[in-house]
Amino acid sequence: MDIQLEKKKGLRPKHYGYIALGGLLLFVGWKLLFSTSLSSFRTERERLTIAAVTQGEFDDYITINGTVAPIATIYMDAYEGGRVQEKLIEEGSMVKKGDIILKLENMGLYEQILASESNLALKQNDLRSTKLTFDSRQVEGKKSLATAQYDLQRLKRNHQQTQELYADQLIAKEEYLKAKEDYELAERQLEIIKLQTEQDDQLRETSLKGLDTDLERMHQTLSMVYERLDHLNVRAPADGQLGFLDAEIGQSIAQGQRIGQINVLTDFKIEAEIDEHYIDRVKRELSASMERNGKAFALRLRKVYPEVRSGRFKVDLVFTGEKPETIRAGQSYNIRLQLGESNQALLLPKGGFFQSTGGQWVFVLGPDGEEALRRKVRLGKQNSRYYEVLEGLQPGEQVITSNYDNFGEAQRIVLK
Repeated sequence: MDIQLEKKKGLRPKHYGYIALGGLLLFVGWKLLFSTSLSSFRTERERLTIAAVTQGEFDDYITINGTVAPIATIYMDAYEGGRVQEKLIEEGSMVKKGDIILKLENMGLYEQILASESNLALKQNDLRSTKLTFDSRQVEGKKSLATAQYDLQRLKRNHQQTQELYADQLIAKEEYLKAKEDYELAERQLEIIKLQTEQDDQLRETSLKGLDTDLERMHQTLSMVYERLDHLNVRAPADGQLGFLDAEIGQSIAQGQRIGQINVLTDFKIEAEIDEHYIDRVKRELSASMERNGKAFALRLRKVYPEVRSGRFKVDLVFTGEKPETIRAGQSYNIRLQLGESNQALLLPKGGFFQSTGGQWVFVLGPDGEEALRRKVRLGKQNSRYYEVLEGLQPGEQVITSNYDNFGEAQRIVLK
């Protein structure tokens, strides 16, 4: 009779093999899963710049480089064209307003002046002739009026006498009628001469006014031509320093051509260029400062130019108080331009990553420091040292701040 044996419970040696094999399969699957879901880039830690996120005071300023320039620059353009006849002042010389710098000659302008003078002389002769004609007519009119008045008076007296004689029947009726008709004719002729004299006076007045106006206009035209002749002498428009002069003896200068500039040295300004990233925050009247020989000097933003060229825009700053004693045009200074008030914020040191990501994401190191994963962030304002972190990072986290261009589309950076 067979005896049934009970199976032993518990793990047998072969079960350990199954467990080890299963664990190996799970590990391989996990590695395959995560290695395929995240593209990686391997690099050496020494090639990267890594910085920590800190909590601190964010000073809202930027550092810009500016160049000293005269407070004003006045350009000299040629009012008249011509050939350079004489050069009286050289570049770099100090000038007073009105000093002659160049003398030009223009034969065409000389001919125009002679023609204008000739036309003016003809006009003056015409005016004199017209005045003489009107004066003669005026005299003749007065003589005719006097004669008509005399004839009227004489014929009136004759008419009265014949009327009395005719009433006494001492003369014939025909003689009386003739005297009466002569008197009435003299009255009508006197009225006509008076009317003609008045019309001549009015015509003389209006004609002479028009001629005087034409003559005055020709005088003004000739005066303007003489001014053009004076413009052949190129004069300094203000006190200052002759910055440059683009003219040599014998050179032909076109009308309106720029030939030089005067630098007004009564004060100075600083010209600087700023990255277009700040164009919405840079406004007039912002305060700024600079240091020279251990001393701080205050400035004010006077002008913001609207044009953006090559990703930068131009500004002008002026001193609000004392200025360096040794300041000269062309010197360069580092200027601290204050954009706003300081405040507490998360700070991320500046680095080349911003050019690669636009500040939208960064690589953040894990706790073990052996890998860094891509993470979205939101950055705010920036100064010459830090970015203001608004979202995505915590104090103490380590961030790769060097340039990301070599990482391609990697989502994870493995550090060797």
